[in-house]
Amino acid sequence: MRAVTWQGTKDVRVEDVPDPRIEQPTDAVIRVTSTNICGSDLHLYEPLGAFMRPGDVLGHEAMGVVEEVGTDVGDLAVGDRVVIPFQVCCGRCWMCERGLQSQCEATQVREQGTGAALFGYSELYGSVPGGQAEYLRVPHAGYTHVKVPDGPPDERFVYLSDVLPTAWQGVAYADPGPDGTLLVLGLGPIGDMACRIAQQRGVRRVIGVDLVDARLARARARGVETLDLREVDDVGDAVRELTSGRGADAVVDAVGMEAHGSGAAKLSHKIIEALPSALTRPIMTRVGIDRLAALYSAIDAVRRGGTVSLSGVYGGMTDPMPMMTLFDKQVQIRMGQANVKRWVPDILPLLTDDDPLGVDGFATHRMSLEDAPEAYATFRAKEDGMVKVVLKPGGIRPA
Repeated sequence: MRAVTWQGTKDVRVEDVPDPRIEQPTDAVIRVTSTNICGSDLHLYEPLGAFMRPGDVLGHEAMGVVEEVGTDVGDLAVGDRVVIPFQVCCGRCWMCERGLQSQCEATQVREQGTGAALFGYSELYGSVPGGQAEYLRVPHAGYTHVKVPDGPPDERFVYLSDVLPTAWQGVAYADPGPDGTLLVLGLGPIGDMACRIAQQRGVRRVIGVDLVDARLARARARGVETLDLREVDDVGDAVRELTSGRGADAVVDAVGMEAHGSGAAKLSHKIIEALPSALTRPIMTRVGIDRLAALYSAIDAVRRGGTVSLSGVYGGMTDPMPMMTLFDKQVQIRMGQANVKRWVPDILPLLTDDDPLGVDGFATHRMSLEDAPEAYATFRAKEDGMVKVVLKPGGIRPA
């Protein structure tokens, strides 16, 4: 089959790889009909490359049709149309039963000290082959799927794999209240969708921050107040001016470890990237540092007694935190990988013909799987108005 493979820093290629097969009774194999490039895939493209191996298949946002099933997959059947959550989870353990599927005890990668295994996301999360491919093996398939109806186009549902539940959890964790103000830092796919979800949930005021024209324009078109990072000297001051000097009731950081304006940390990333993987891995896992400009802005811009919700990925182990400010302001911080299955019942009723979240037109680019290297480079450079990419195995076809 054809698949997008990691070959080195800023080097992804579409290559022939072996077809996946049933390895355990709980497995299924799906034929992928749509698969997306996620902003967190770009972390593998550069700073987290030390945990990748040449030939690893990328991607954790996929949907398709079941082609083959093992003997222990519940009511999942060949021909079912399914979305695949980005984490592998069993649905039966203590964590899954409590809605913490991203911490599934059956798939935790204990040798790395991390949570549930993730598709296409490095040895840190189990080295599970990803979904940017023609076919995908799904472990624990009886639970690691979301059945969706035939008929509507893929883009009605494919974002259930990651974008929708990640943004939903970010807003739910922020919990600004209907009369509150929510600040969203970063208007990429997760930040953009977080704004839409906040509006749908009745949040009175939503303010989005970015520095890319296309992203700002998308948010403004849906009634989000925007701040252009290129035009404000200080995000916290600008937000306080808009909120009677108080700050936002809650902030969603949808940027994460590669924030603009983090010069020293950016330099350290470049130095680390130049080292052999054998040296880089222990550095990243023991003394790794993130680019924290967005997080610092969130802590500054949130009001006293407010909440900061982290949806952007962080991976540092020695990140300096402004503990005095956090303590003095009584800031609550919530974070973590989205628990996809927990939020699906809330989201599915919104994926209707009325399309209140605008999922049908959410993608800015639809490309063939073969065009993935070009898509990665363009997405990384934030060029051509690219916000969300849907890849089609076998070429561009009607959804």
